[in-house]
Amino acid sequence: MALSVGTDAPAFTAKDTNGNTVSLSNFAGKTVVLYFYPKDDTPGCTKQACSFRDAYADYQGKDVIVLGVSKDDENSHQQFTQKYNLPFPLLADTDGAIIKAYDVDGGGYAKRVTYVIDGTGKIVHVDSSVNTPTHASDIMAVIGA
Repeated sequence: MALSVGTDAPAFTAKDTNGNTVSLSNFAGKTVVLYFYPKDDTPGCTKQACSFRDAYADYQGKDVIVLGVSKDDENSHQQFTQKYNLPFPLLADTDGAIIKAYDVDGGGYAKRVTYVIDGTGKIVHVDSSVNTPTHASDIMAVIGA
């Protein structure tokens, strides 16, 4: 079961698509969309990632950070990012620590759950019934665009 609205978002540190170290604390004061997905370059995950790609300018206009998380490694994330021209970082959670902390472990992969985290680190929205092709616009409606 996913974490609840009002919960403090668990802190995390992971490597991103380009090998940079990323921590939730890097984004204090900003809204973070943290979306978990099962696997790079699979049909549903590709639709979901491309929905964020296509809406990315809207997110930047609202000063919102988009981060995707799966158990795939940096190399897989790089290939996925290049293939679909994804403009946001994907986090490599190869040991599943972030997936476990956010209670989205599907038994070897991340369940498809998205958290919206406010600038103070509180979870303000949880989407556990993701419609992959419209997901980015669904989340933007929650954020207020």
